[in-house]
Amino acid sequence: MGRPPKPLLDLDRITSAALDLVEESGGFTMPQLAKKLKVSPSSLYNHVSGRDDIVELLRGRAMSDVEMPEAKTPWRDAVAQIARGYRGSYGRYPRLIPLLTAQAVNNSAAFGMYNTLAKVLTDAGFSAADVLRAITVLDSFVLGSALDLAAPDAPWENSAEVGQEFRAALDTAGTREARSEDAFEFGLHALLSGLSPR
Repeated sequence: MGRPPKPLLDLDRITSAALDLVEESGGFTMPQLAKKLKVSPSSLYNHVSGRDDIVELLRGRAMSDVEMPEAKTPWRDAVAQIARGYRGSYGRYPRLIPLLTAQAVNNSAAFGMYNTLAKVLTDAGFSAADVLRAITVLDSFVLGSALDLAAPDAPWENSAEVGQEFRAALDTAGTREARSEDAFEFGLHALLSGLSPR
């Protein structure tokens, strides 16, 4: 019996199947992934070194749509562009976020984004320590905002415990998407306004 004309497995198929499992249940195991792909678990190890390798493939898939700014873009505009792309990318896969934040980054697409951010901020006059602080704050804000895209339509219960001021605030909310987008842009503006080289 000869080899099949097309390989049964490749990195793209493995990544897509793992992403399906994460979207269904929030995670995956190697046996679950092998079962979904209708192969033996040992077959996966011909393509990846293990689960951590697949998590990084998932990170790469999520980050693949983040477009980097052109050179000479003013630093605040450059950071805003990256933040919007980063949030949009992770917002498509919110169940990936806990999985990805539990593991150290080791993916070229992600490093490309972080390298660009570090260069933009360094060129703007930020110290190395402040570059790290700014990237950490941006990560926290963007990932939280991406999770908010997957929140229920009404993230807060209509409870008797809701105070008058909070009720007035809640009454200003539009759709989930509109509220989330408005809050993200409000927060991004506040974050960027508060950042400056020292």
